[in-house]
Amino acid sequence: MSQPKRLGALNKFKSGDCNILLCTDVASRGLDIPAVDMVINYDIPTNSKDYIHRVGRTARAGRSGVAISLVNQYELEWYVQIEKLIGKKLPEYPANEEEVLLLEERVGEAKRLAATKMKESGGKKRRGEGDVGEDDDVDKYFGLKDRKSSKKFRR
Repeated sequence: MSQPKRLGALNKFKSGDCNILLCTDVASRGLDIPAVDMVINYDIPTNSKDYIHRVGRTARAGRSGVAISLVNQYELEWYVQIEKLIGKKLPEYPANEEEVLLLEERVGEAKRLAATKMKESGGKKRRGEGDVGEDDDVDKYFGLKDRKSSKKFRR
C-alpha cells in the first residue's frame, strides 16, 4: 500500500470512519493513535519489547484495553520470553481443533468469494497502477464507501 493510502487508512481509523486497522509493527511506535480498544497479534513478535509496544497501544492515557495473541507451537518460545519480560503468566485460551478446522473452511470460502467479487468488479491489480487497495478498492468492493460508520467496537 502506498504511503498516502496508509496515512488515509490511519486517519479513517482515528476519526472513527473505520473501526479496524490492520497494520505492521511500524504502527507500534511513534504514531499517535488514541483510543485503541483491542490489539490482536496474528504473529507473536520475536522481540519481547516489540510485544510491549504493540499491546501498549491499548493503554494510552490511563485507558485499559485487550490484547489477544494467536500463538502456535512454533512461537511458544517467544511467548514464554514475553511472559518472563512482563513478570506474569498470560491467560491461555486453548482452541478446540474441530472448531478451528471448521472456521478454517469458512475463512477459505470467504477468501474465495472475496477474490471472485473483486475479479468481477475489476479489482485485480493492473500493471502500473500501484498497490491493490488503490482508489479505495476494498471500501468500494465491499460496500463500505460512503457508508456511515457503525458504533465503535465494544467488548
